[in-house]
Parts: sequence; C-alpha cells; structure tokens
Amino acid sequence: MSNPYFRFKQFTVFHDRCAMKVGTDGTLLGAWTDITGVQSILDIGTGTGLVALMLAQRSQAHIDAVEIDAEACIQAQENVARSPWRDRIQVYQGSVQDYATTCSKRYDLIVSNPPFFDNASKASQKARTVARHSDSLRQLDLLQVTEKLLCENGRLVVIYPTDAAQLFQEKAESFGFFCQRKLSVKPTLASQTKRIILELGKYQLPSQENILTIEASRRVYTPEFIRLIKDFYLKY
Repeated sequence: MSNPYFRFKQFTVFHDRCAMKVGTDGTLLGAWTDITGVQSILDIGTGTGLVALMLAQRSQAHIDAVEIDAEACIQAQENVARSPWRDRIQVYQGSVQDYATTCSKRYDLIVSNPPFFDNASKASQKARTVARHSDSLRQLDLLQVTEKLLCENGRLVVIYPTDAAQLFQEKAESFGFFCQRKLSVKPTLASQTKRIILELGKYQLPSQENILTIEASRRVYTPEFIRLIKDFYLKY
C-alpha cells in the first residue's frame, strides 16, 4: 500500500481518500506561481488542498479552495485544519460553476491544476475519472469562471499537458486573457516538454518564457528544480 500522506517541511498532506494524489504537477504549480501583491486567491479543483497550502506558506493571502468531489473536499479540509494557515484557507464542496453563481468576490489570483483528458479511455473509479477528465471542468468553463471572478489586474495560472496548454492559450485570448509568463517543463534533459504552466492576465505584455528540467539523471534533480521546491521538500 502506498503511503497515505506526503510530508512537506511545514505541513503534511494526507491523500488516501483523494482520487489524485500529491504529485509533481501540483507542487510545480504551487511553487512557481507568482504571489507578488496577492491578497485573495481562488484554487479551483483543490483536490488534497496541496496548492492552497503551498500558496498559504508563501503569502499572507486569504485563500478560497473549491473541490467537486465530496471525499476529496473533506480530506482537503482536514489537511487545512492541521496546517499553520487554517485561519486563511476555506475549502468549499461543489462545482466551481455553482460557486461562481453565488460568489461576489473578485480574486487577485486564480490557480488550477485542472482535469485535462478529452476523448480518452476513462478510469473505472468514478472519483479518479472526475479528477482526471475534463467533463466536469472544461477549458471553456474555467475561462468563463475566471472572467467572472478575476479582478481587473488579476492573474490566472494553470498547468496542462503541452497540447492542452496550447489550446487553452488560444481559447484564453478569445476571452481577453493573454499569456504573461510561461514555463515549459521537461522531465529530463532528453525529454520533450510534458507540461506547461501558463500565467495569464487581461493585459497583453511581453511574455516571459522559460524551460525547467526536473531531473539531470535518474533521481538526481537539477539545481533549477531544487531552487524552486527547496522550501517545501524535506530532502532539500
């Protein structure tokens, strides 16, 4: 049986009741996202609560996190309750589409590690299917919610596989959101880009684009990756 929790330097994330476990995608998103001047954050599809907890560690912002799966939501709430930032994170159960219809707030930052599989064979476990497949949160839904809830100078940060990220960037421009920062993530030096993190905003600025390689060799992390995650991983 896999470990039911993942321990970070300042908090622990239990994930045994969540369809999607603690992984590199969420860790990258939580570590790379720019929190300069941010006072309010919305985490869409929080899962275990990992990204919300990482952003709470890095900022003084108030964070609202939304999770559609009931069991994952309960576990995220428990993870938050055990953390040093329990007073600054609120976890809500339900779809973000429903949340947006009643929410009167405008957020400085919206983050999401969204489901991304379209037209693929679906996992047999229902919760894992919801977490991995985009039926419950299509790219169009995410952009519509962002259009409603993001403040004028706010930013949206998402992580997607390469093809899905390119498609999302094109769709975002039709909503008036433009790429301001982009991080292309390669597992190894010899690999192709597997993930892209996009930071989008309402103003068209010169885009800052960088490449991050995770491993220099098998289980040997690059200095760039270590710098990014050193405040979180126990090993560094």
